[in-house]
Amino acid sequence: MDKSAGDLRRSVSRIVVPSDFSDTADLALERGCELALQHAARIVLVHALNFQPTPIGGPNPVILPPDFGGQLRTATQTKLEALAERVRSRGIEVDVELTTGVPGASIVEISDRSDADLIVIGTRGLSGFKHLVLGSTAEQVVRRASCPVLTIHPDHRGPLGDLQTVIVPTELSEDPAPAVDEVLHFFGQPPRSARILLVYSDHLPAYLQPLVEDLRIDRVGFEEISGLLRERLEPTARRLEAVGFEVETVIREGDPASVITELASARGADLIAMETRGRSGLAHLLLGSTAERVVQHAGCPVLTVRRSPAAAEQAQDGRG
Repeated sequence: MDKSAGDLRRSVSRIVVPSDFSDTADLALERGCELALQHAARIVLVHALNFQPTPIGGPNPVILPPDFGGQLRTATQTKLEALAERVRSRGIEVDVELTTGVPGASIVEISDRSDADLIVIGTRGLSGFKHLVLGSTAEQVVRRASCPVLTIHPDHRGPLGDLQTVIVPTELSEDPAPAVDEVLHFFGQPPRSARILLVYSDHLPAYLQPLVEDLRIDRVGFEEISGLLRERLEPTARRLEAVGFEVETVIREGDPASVITELASARGADLIAMETRGRSGLAHLLLGSTAERVVQHAGCPVLTVRRSPAAAEQAQDGRG
C-alpha cells in the first residue's frame, strides 16, 4: 500500500520505533508513544542484531565464547522486553521484533511487513568522513521506507506538543500539499497561531560550478524564479490558510539543505516536513539527498514523506 499520499481518512494503527538502546533511541520511543496515545495506535518495537566480531588476528582481537551469539540474542531480547513493558505501562499495545541483519534494511522490511503507518527513529547527526564510511541508519530508512518517517535529533528534548512553526520545502515542479497533509494527519488540526513556511531554495551543484561556461549552462534569474514560485504556490497557500495555518513564502538562493536547516534554527521550527525522492546510485553519489542531509543536521524533528509514483508522473506532465 502506498502511504505517501495525504489520505486524511486513513487511521494510524501501527508505529514502528527502532531501538539500539541509546539515549536518542529512547527519545524517539517517547515521541512514538506520544503519537501512539494520540491515535490509539500500536507500537512495533524493533532491534536488528548486526554484530560483526573482530577476527583474532585483527588490531583489537576479541575472543568470544562459542555460544556468544545465543547469549547476545537473549540479552537483547531481555532489554527489548523491558522497553516494551515501559510502553505497555502507559496503556499502549506493543509488538517486539528482534531480527538479524543490516539495521536500515531490516527496519524497512519490518515496517513494510507490518503495514506501518509511520516510523519514528532517532538520529545522531553524524557527518564528515565517519559518516561517509559508516552511513546512518536513519538516513537509510528515510531513503528506502515506503511510509512516512519521523526522525528525532538528540538535541530535541521537548515533547512534540502543538506545532507552532512548520517548515515545508518545495520545488517549482512539485505541490507541497502531500507533506502538509501528512502533518495534519499525524499531528491534528493546527493551533490558531500555527505558521507554515513554504521554502524554496536553489543553487547550481558544486560539481557543475566550474563547468558553467564549458557546458553553456544558462541560469534563470532568481527574481524570475521568485515571481514564478509565488504564483504557483498561491493556490496551496490559500488552501493552507483555509485550514487554519498562517502561511509565509521564503525564497532564498543557496544549498537547499543548508537553507532549510539554518532557517529552522533561526525561526525555532517545531518540525520540518518534506518529500523525498530516494535517489540511488550515481545520482545519490553526486547530488546526495536533500532530505537525508536535512535529517543529518536539523535540530528539530523531520517528517519525510516518500513521493508517490503518481505524483512524480503528474510533475513530469506539468513540466511537459
